[in-house]
Amino acid sequence: MRVLIPSDLKDINFPVPIHYLDLASVDVDTVSPALSEGLAVFLSDGLPVGQAYVEAPVKASALAERVVQRDTLDHARQVAQTPLNNRDVSILICTKDRPEELRRCLASIPEQSLRPVEIIVVDNASAGDATRHVVEEAGATYVREDRVGLDYARNAAIRAAKTEFVAFTDDDVVLHDRWLENLMKAFDQPEIGCVTGLILPGELATAAQFIFEKHWGFGRGYIRQDFTKDFYDSHARYGAPVWMIGAGASQAFRRKVFDEIGLFDVRLDMGAAGCSGDSEYWNRLLHHGHVCRYEPTAVSWHFHRKDMKGLARQIYQYMSGHVAALLVQYQNTGNRANLRRILISFPKYYAGRLRKRLRKGATSNDFFLRQEMLGSINGALYVLRRWKMPAW
Repeated sequence: MRVLIPSDLKDINFPVPIHYLDLASVDVDTVSPALSEGLAVFLSDGLPVGQAYVEAPVKASALAERVVQRDTLDHARQVAQTPLNNRDVSILICTKDRPEELRRCLASIPEQSLRPVEIIVVDNASAGDATRHVVEEAGATYVREDRVGLDYARNAAIRAAKTEFVAFTDDDVVLHDRWLENLMKAFDQPEIGCVTGLILPGELATAAQFIFEKHWGFGRGYIRQDFTKDFYDSHARYGAPVWMIGAGASQAFRRKVFDEIGLFDVRLDMGAAGCSGDSEYWNRLLHHGHVCRYEPTAVSWHFHRKDMKGLARQIYQYMSGHVAALLVQYQNTGNRANLRRILISFPKYYAGRLRKRLRKGATSNDFFLRQEMLGSINGALYVLRRWKMPAW
């Protein structure tokens, strides 16, 4: 059966190639053919330092000159030269019924330049024993959590960890060999409570993966950013856009922040309200005066959903979780900006996008507009029905 795709993607040939180009080679390359299509990712000393989508033939050297920033290169060199002081860290992975994806993720951990003190895998009520077998084969610690929900699993992982720092990744992620080391180097000030990292697409084999990466992807660029209380306070009207901080598939915390401000809120679980337990937690950290840092040298690759049906369900869950998180953030902090975003900003935003779609038809930006809107309504109803439920 033919799969419908947005009109603006009809001329794209899938799979979209991803080209990894070393700057040392690009600088002297004057005779190789021009890049004609795909995603070009430039590397310096093995680390991604810039990227661009290629839609017309272009020389790699010219493209690199346009997209790779000097500040990014300087920062990557500075991180490489920074002493590693924080070594007491665990890697935590939450999974459910995806043993092959989990095996691929676990296989990237022995290559880490900083070996974690422990690897804890929380099996969130998988059927059968396949997940346990994969964990035992990898020599990791197996923890079972039968209450279904990502944040139940995350909290179980935190309780099991004994280290000063904990680093989360997902079962559908592959880690760069310096991912953990560079996350830990970023904790260079005591006020930094969380660090997130750069996430690149593992593949762009289908239209669904391309749409996700283009409009919902986890990449946050190649410049380090610190998100502080000033960032939080500067968005007093509609609430801080904490989703800019990173993604839950690549994040690390000082273990003590969970003792100070609590665990992940279980009302925001995937398959329940939707997701956004990570962004709600970053919001809580900022509210309490901690700093969240985005560190682009902590690199990993995420393998997005391949099929349009799965992507539609994921976007529904994302928006459900997002609106649920705004309500939970209001409950946890008393910040009315979260309510204004739901009651004022969102209706205007979706009305404008709906008018545009009715006039011009569906593009990749609004192909799943129905799922976004219905998910937003579901998230609000879900949390309001559980307003007095314990958060963790």
